[in-house]
Amino acid sequence: MTAVFEDEVVTTAHVRYLRVPGVAGELALITLDNGHDHTRPSTFGPGGLASLDAALDEIAAHSPAPVAIAVTGKPFIFAVGADLSGVPSITSAADAREIAETGHRVFRRLKDAGVPTFAFVNGAVMGGGLEVALHCAYRTIASTAVVAFPEVFLGLVPGWGGTQLLPNLIGVDPAVTVIVENALSQNKMTPGPKAAKLGIADAVFEPADFLERSLEWAAGVLSGDVAVSRPEVDRSGWDDAIARARQIVQARTRGASPGAVRAVELLDLARDGVDGDAFTRGTAAEDDALSELLMSDELRAGLYSFDLVNKRAKRPAGAPDKALARKITKVGVVGAGLMASQLGMLFVQRLEVPVVLTDIDQARVDKGIAYVHGELDKLALRGRLSNDKLNRLKGLVSGALDKAAFADADLVIEAVFEEMSVKQQVFAEVEAVVSPECVLATNTSALSVTEMASKLEHPERVVGLHFFNPVAVLPLLEVVRAELTDDATLATAFAVGRSLKKSCVLVADAPAFVVNRLLTRFLGEITSAVEQGTPVAVADRALDPLGLPMTPFELLTLVGPPVALHVAERMHEAFPDRFAVGEGLKRMVELGKASVYSEPGVVDPDLAGIDSGDSPLTEEQVRANAVNALAQEIRLMLDEGVVQAVQDVDLCMLLGAGWPFWLGGISAYLDRNGVSEAVTGERFLPRGVASLPA
Repeated sequence: MTAVFEDEVVTTAHVRYLRVPGVAGELALITLDNGHDHTRPSTFGPGGLASLDAALDEIAAHSPAPVAIAVTGKPFIFAVGADLSGVPSITSAADAREIAETGHRVFRRLKDAGVPTFAFVNGAVMGGGLEVALHCAYRTIASTAVVAFPEVFLGLVPGWGGTQLLPNLIGVDPAVTVIVENALSQNKMTPGPKAAKLGIADAVFEPADFLERSLEWAAGVLSGDVAVSRPEVDRSGWDDAIARARQIVQARTRGASPGAVRAVELLDLARDGVDGDAFTRGTAAEDDALSELLMSDELRAGLYSFDLVNKRAKRPAGAPDKALARKITKVGVVGAGLMASQLGMLFVQRLEVPVVLTDIDQARVDKGIAYVHGELDKLALRGRLSNDKLNRLKGLVSGALDKAAFADADLVIEAVFEEMSVKQQVFAEVEAVVSPECVLATNTSALSVTEMASKLEHPERVVGLHFFNPVAVLPLLEVVRAELTDDATLATAFAVGRSLKKSCVLVADAPAFVVNRLLTRFLGEITSAVEQGTPVAVADRALDPLGLPMTPFELLTLVGPPVALHVAERMHEAFPDRFAVGEGLKRMVELGKASVYSEPGVVDPDLAGIDSGDSPLTEEQVRANAVNALAQEIRLMLDEGVVQAVQDVDLCMLLGAGWPFWLGGISAYLDRNGVSEAVTGERFLPRGVASLPA
């Protein structure tokens, strides 16, 4: 193999020969290990593939010949796929094809070994690692393992046999879920026991004695004492499953993700099975797809996104020394409405400290507590909480009408009506009863945190913690530093965010911060086009070529017209030249409409005439206006110092607005399509970042 990945951390395939009780002969055990601790998972680059190839050569030459071959991983990790950090080293189509073909050739040696092969999946297994396991005849899995094919999420396809082997093992419909649907659901993982129920593994063992139990199980298979039965794959529903896959791709990406489209085509091809020539044809098609996608901008963009989420998000730029963070032993939540209740649930679940909710009457408080208890009950029903822990967490949640209940709290967060005077009054009442060190946080979506804190005796302990709805799902937390916020308060905010398992981004106290500012500008261009006379349907599908997970008016429904109007009004006050308050949006709020549609594709009759202007735009014009506006707004935000760098804008949009990974963040998309330079005179990112080198 001639391709080489610069600085590859090579995963070495170590071979040892075991005498297993009950087995007449030796079992060759390959252990995949990159020599690092579990913080660096084992991956396959050219060096890793060569090592596995050499290990199989050694086994083939060993005398006496082993009666079986097994593959396992280092502690906690089986293998997580191709070494994507080496993708920049792939500079030609020939290199890309060589990587694709080499992976197929080496892994197929396990499928065609001539002796029984086993995969002992002792930990995380993803992508190419899962494909190694699928090439084996039998699989065990640890109860703590997680399984995933993340390729489509990144703009690729499972290209080393996955699209052919998985549907022919568990059926095409479950394979569509694992390869396409889960990948496009923010790379959803499948727990080991569930993977076994799907048929991906044949047996589940606990991690403490996983290898020993797996070897015993393998001995049973070899001796005939353990029977492995697999239901025959039902091929009658193949067309329906592929149709479902296409619907998912259309709904999640508008058909704009080349990796997702190719994955569905490959799954369709797998209906011919995996015996003989059929498997050869299927893997050849994977070679074609992988060769093209490895040389695509979409993959580079996806890897840029992946790097942001897995590196930058874990080390937030501008965050103070975490040693300054104060310990949180009790949390107060002002408000008991839906957002406040979601916050209460998150704090008690993640911090496991007392949480007190307050509101203006007992009925509201009781409703908020009931919500938290109900969500905890749901977790228990799904097996994620024991009865003891369920009762303990429920006992940590209480309610009160008097803010004196916050007296011993270390953090109090408000989630009340978005009105400055109301929030200032709330903070004044809280400050009167808490200690000087208690951190006061606001979940405001657009108001000035500095102004909110301006009348307090200790404004330095006020910080913005802007969560996104639904709180339990969206991983972004915008941490807002007001003018007087001190380092200890900020460090505490970041520490709390980490404990809540959120990805924190530091933002300045600027109108609507990052995500809401950009989405408001974006939606403003769409609603403006409608008011000019562009039909609602035309404006709503104008952004489809970007492959966003929701159309603009679907996004408006999710956000809620009242919230969108509130933010639009705040932005208009701050920047009247760029942000308008649409008459159509006002009308929706006045009429209590949650959507412009009364049914799919039909504009609500009560909103008739919102597109009655006399200057309609084409889809292309609407799209150009929207992306140009985003480029302008990002440049202004960078000039204003709202974030540390444009990478933080991208991170916010990926994690808070569902911007597709394979677009590479918003700035990467604008750079790649020439919008950045056309609007601002320069790119946001250096050439070669999130795209092929020029």
